[in-house]
Amino acid sequence: MSLFPPDIIELATRVVAQYSMQKSRIALAESCTGGLVAGAITEIPGSSEVLDRGYVVYSNDAKVKSLGVGTDIIDTFGAVSEAVAWAMAKGALEKSGADIAVAITGIAGPGGATQGKPVGLVVFAVAHKGESSDSYPYDKREFGDLGRTDIRLQAVRVALGLLLD
Repeated sequence: MSLFPPDIIELATRVVAQYSMQKSRIALAESCTGGLVAGAITEIPGSSEVLDRGYVVYSNDAKVKSLGVGTDIIDTFGAVSEAVAWAMAKGALEKSGADIAVAITGIAGPGGATQGKPVGLVVFAVAHKGESSDSYPYDKREFGDLGRTDIRLQAVRVALGLLLD
């Protein structure tokens, strides 16, 4: 029995297999998912070979203190933004021994929505060791108000998929 649905386990299994074969390490910077991406990866035997660490940075203060996200970035763009996701990914990569870092920030609801940032908005960023920060890709999804659990699980699916790209 697993904590996660079969499709998430299948994605996590593929991530562990791919990064094991590449001998690469992963870091995660999770806000709205609260560590679920790391949890999905650690469901898979052999995950200790690929998961370097995960940061659960739910509060803005944690984003600043743990990952070095600038308060000016949060104040200017908001915690759920491409700029903050990018800074989270960059911070996780720099503070870890990982080859790749994925960051997730979003609004799982039921509250927290603001003008232009609805419940279900989740922003992802990916940072690769040795690549210019100018080229870090990001992904922005509006899942809609599916409910807190489903939004978070959808975000896990996307984050694991980004590790496979």
